[in-house]
Amino acid sequence: MNDKDDERPMLNIQAGATAPPIAARAFDPSVDDYARVKCAIEFISDRWRMQPSLQDIAAHVGLSSSHLHQLFKRWAGLTPKAFLQALTLDHARRLLRDRASILDAAYEVGLSGPGRLHDLFVTHEAMTPGEYKARGAGLRLTFGFHPSPFGEALLVAAPRGLAGLGFVDADRTAALADMRRRWPQASFVEDEAGTAGLAFRVFDPVTWRPNQPMRIVLIGTDFEVRVWEALLGIPMGRAATYSDIARRIGRPKAARAVGAAVGKNPVSFVVPCHRVLGASGALTGYHWGLTRKQAIIGWEAGRVAADG
Repeated sequence: MNDKDDERPMLNIQAGATAPPIAARAFDPSVDDYARVKCAIEFISDRWRMQPSLQDIAAHVGLSSSHLHQLFKRWAGLTPKAFLQALTLDHARRLLRDRASILDAAYEVGLSGPGRLHDLFVTHEAMTPGEYKARGAGLRLTFGFHPSPFGEALLVAAPRGLAGLGFVDADRTAALADMRRRWPQASFVEDEAGTAGLAFRVFDPVTWRPNQPMRIVLIGTDFEVRVWEALLGIPMGRAATYSDIARRIGRPKAARAVGAAVGKNPVSFVVPCHRVLGASGALTGYHWGLTRKQAIIGWEAGRVAADG
């Protein structure tokens, strides 16, 4: 969908100072944990209306009940029962409750409880229209594959900060090709050591400090960047609809275009497109897989619970 707003100059938005370099440290969320959790989530998703027992879920993933209980507590900070509740439609509707006022508060005050910690940890800027229209020509992007709580992640870094974050299901080549399609004229150079520090900061809550923000670079049209900025206003543990985002950016009739922009978000998890739900609370499609979206929402529910 063409949009005249795309012709307007992009904003160069930056909040806070650049964080000092952080030494890359080993981050071990246990990829095997996510493989088991993913299997459990798929089982729960198919049967959540029947509220399967811990024993049923454990048997399906080949674990004892006690092992599954420990796995979920270690991975998500939630018991399997609480995680099951986090995947239900009723829970999704609760996430959407008072969503409009929450978005307004997030923008007007900048704070909305402990769950905002991760969002306040992010500072961002947009590339210029010329840089975007050049499709990355002259831009050097480094990339690396790293473990994460949601399976193997692909991180892409520009000279000014994190520019891309995607996930690998089975094929690293496909994940990298997906990122290359976004900026086809850019040069991609593998640098796992260089992106390791970013991966650690993204996925370790201990490093989420507003006074030491992590810089991200948003590469897209003006309309897309405005949508992605609005996503950063959704507090952790809450959700918004496409219509909410459209109203937030002053385009109330552009919900469909907003949905397209959400789907093009190149910085998964950090720019929380997973917090956008259907109007009914349905967990609508997600570029990196609906099961992963469910996993992230449940994982964040654990973080918010831990915050108090």
